[in-house]
Amino acid sequence: MRKLLAEFFGTYWLVFGGCGSALFAAGIPELGIGFAGVALAFGLTVLTMAYAVGHISGGHFNPAVSVGLWMGGRFSSNELVSYIIAQCAGAIFAAGTLYFILMGKEGFIIDATQAGAFASNGFDAFSPQGYSMASAFVAEFVLTMFFLIVILGATDKFANGKFAGVAIGLALTLIHLISIPITNTSVNPARSLSQALFVGGTPLSQVWLFWVAPILGAIVGGLIYKNLLEQRK
Repeated sequence: MRKLLAEFFGTYWLVFGGCGSALFAAGIPELGIGFAGVALAFGLTVLTMAYAVGHISGGHFNPAVSVGLWMGGRFSSNELVSYIIAQCAGAIFAAGTLYFILMGKEGFIIDATQAGAFASNGFDAFSPQGYSMASAFVAEFVLTMFFLIVILGATDKFANGKFAGVAIGLALTLIHLISIPITNTSVNPARSLSQALFVGGTPLSQVWLFWVAPILGAIVGGLIYKNLLEQRK
C-alpha cells in the first residue's frame, strides 16, 4: 500500500505541477513562463518526487515507465496493474484539483474545440502546431523510448544512483522542450487520460495514441537497454 500511495502522490504532483504550470503561469503577458517554463516544471515534478518517494515505490509516476521497467527486467509483473491504477488515480485527482481551482476564475470554461484545452494532448487540428497523427505517434514513441533508456541507465547498479533523479528530471524537461509544439507532450498515458477526461470531445477520442505510442516506446526502450546496453558483470 505504501508503494501505491507513493505512486499516487508522485503522479498527482507531476500532473498538478506540470499541467498546472501550463494552465496558470504559461500565458501571463510579460510575466508568463512559456514553453520553457512548463518543460522545466514537468522535469522538476519528477526530480522532486524521485527524491521524496522514489525510495518507496521506485518513482515511476507513469504507466509507460512501469511497463518499460518491467520489460527491462527491473519491475515485477505482479505489481504492474496496481501501479498503473494508482498512477491514473493520482493523475485524475490532480486534474480534478486543477479544474476546481480554475472554476474560481471568472469566465473560465474548457473549450473542447481548441488545441491544448486544459493542457490536453492531441494531433492534427488538436496539435499545438498542427502536426499529423503519424508525426505525433513517432514523437511520442521515440521520446518515451529514450526516456526509458535514460531511466534504466541512470538507475543501473553501476551508475551513480545519487544523481539518478537529476538525470531523469532533466530528461523529461528536454522531452517537453522538444515536443510541446507537436503534441503538448505526453510520454505519460496517465497524464494524458486525466486531462482528456475533463475536456471530452476530440481530445478524449485521441487519447488512445497517448497510451499506445508511449507504451510501445517504453517496451522498445526497455528491450534495448536490457539486451544491448546493460553491463552484465
